[in-house]
Amino acid sequence: MEKKFFEKPSIYVGQVNINVANLERSITYYRDFMGFKVMEQSNDKAVLTADGKTPLLTLEQPANVLPKEGRTTGLYHFAILLPTRADLSAFLKHIIQATGGQMRLGASDHYVSEALYFDDPDGNGIEIAHDRPNSEWNWADGMVDMATVALDGDSLLAETNEEWNGMPEDTLMGHIHLHVSDLDKTEEFYGKGLGFDVVTRFPGALFTSTNGYHHHIGLNTWNGVGAKAPAKNSVGLNWFTLMFPDEATRSEIIEHLKQVGATVEQQQDYYVTQDPSGNVIQLLV
Repeated sequence: MEKKFFEKPSIYVGQVNINVANLERSITYYRDFMGFKVMEQSNDKAVLTADGKTPLLTLEQPANVLPKEGRTTGLYHFAILLPTRADLSAFLKHIIQATGGQMRLGASDHYVSEALYFDDPDGNGIEIAHDRPNSEWNWADGMVDMATVALDGDSLLAETNEEWNGMPEDTLMGHIHLHVSDLDKTEEFYGKGLGFDVVTRFPGALFTSTNGYHHHIGLNTWNGVGAKAPAKNSVGLNWFTLMFPDEATRSEIIEHLKQVGATVEQQQDYYVTQDPSGNVIQLLV
């Protein structure tokens, strides 16, 4: 895992905030099964961390919470990035042991990474992955070669004999992948507005990054072109943060966002904007 994609001068996802239907159930899932630490907790909110000091995921139970809505914009999945392949191997063994092999699980080799996919108890999508060394990624004309092929599960399981002992301290929020309603407007917002480069395209989807990463943000219309935003109190995404290297970069990006017609509001020491599909983004330094 190359830290340079998650520090200056990269712009990257820091934290994801999601709604859940039952906070206690979700805390049990993310702490006891996934292996996060609880950093802060109140009656309706819990902040989760891997290293004890950096928030990665916040769970909220809104009043009158609604189940996850289908065919809407919002969260497709967030990706937890583990430091090594051995960590992913240990987690896969943990899944098999903890669920008796009965858990619904997706597994893919993306060339740049290996990943496992599943849902939390409310249907929020989760990817847990490790990156292959970036020296092994193949680039041509500004595009990185990514695909979705079968994961070699036997090879992954053979990687380590170590037990899963919770999220390693160096675990990061690797990326977020969003459902959007219109790819052209989305590309203008994330490209001309936020300054991300499109590095891969798939039918109905594009993948964007800064500083030569394979992707910090994935975007797709797989829930339908023109999909509506979910209700604010439904299970799913509340907001995510983008971390900027310095105030000058953030100020420049805010001007670019305004030029593409986005609204940017200041709240305390950060700014908030929304993409054309209603996905809320906090802009932090």
